Amino acid sequence: MELLVQKMLSDVVRGMNMSNQAVLKFISEHQNVLAGNLADILKDLNSNMTNVKLTEHMYETISNEYIHILMNESGDGNEKSIDTIYQFSSKAVQLGVPLKLLSSGLSAFWKHLYYEMNKDVPEDQQCYDLIWEIDKFIEPINSEILNQYAISWEKTVALQKVALQELSAPLIPVFENITVMPLVGTIDTERAKKIMENLLSGVVKHRSEVVLIDITGVPVVDTMVAHHIMQASEAVRLVGAKCLLVGIRPEIAQTIVNLGIDLTQVITKNTLQKGIKTALEMTDRKIVSLEE
Repeated sequence: MELLVQKMLSDVVRGMNMSNQAVLKFISEHQNVLAGNLADILKDLNSNMTNVKLTEHMYETISNEYIHILMNESGDGNEKSIDTIYQFSSKAVQLGVPLKLLSSGLSAFWKHLYYEMNKDVPEDQQCYDLIWEIDKFIEPINSEILNQYAISWEKTVALQKVALQELSAPLIPVFENITVMPLVGTIDTERAKKIMENLLSGVVKHRSEVVLIDITGVPVVDTMVAHHIMQASEAVRLVGAKCLLVGIRPEIAQTIVNLGIDLTQVITKNTLQKGIKTALEMTDRKIVSLEE
């Protein structure tokens, strides 16, 4: 009984491979034409769907590499095959090919492939099983491509997020022992953690004695934001530096008063210029004008 089952499975696999071979043979014999067809499909879809700026070279690259994947697909899902698909999907992400365009293009291609394989066959002799055979061959590949695209996209977004976080809270040395952290945009808990990390590491790295936190670009200062600022100020004090809060606009000052936020432990100035002047005085320096 067991031998019979194995033989049946073997026959099924052999039949699948024969079907795959027919599709592979056609793709191999017409690879350049099919690559051009896919490029045209992507162009038409893009003009009607997303209208993303893609060059002729980009269309050709995506199309040629996709045909290459089909021609080298063994069907066993080995690591080399998955890695090739991941490289293809990553390139699509880097080139800026939208997921919707890629998905629609690959879906339209296999229908086009069926038409090409049947266009010279009389209608009464067409093998409609070919639809199932092409779908069975291409669908797993397309699914894996879209899966790897999602993985690559998530990695890219994560890296961009880290880069933006680094840029969102820079600590800039402006004078010896004086640094400025300009903040722009809203401050949430996650960003507050990054501000704290950059502050503490930057104070040590630049040997800062005075740190100016410039909130000119922060649209709203509420209780939570004030709490984060107080925490940052206290953390700076614990590592041996002093903290100034600058860029307090009139509307921000009014909000702080209305909310009853206590900033008495922090030196405040309404402009960065005044803050730098104070920081220089705190380090026994001052700005003087030189007459010619």
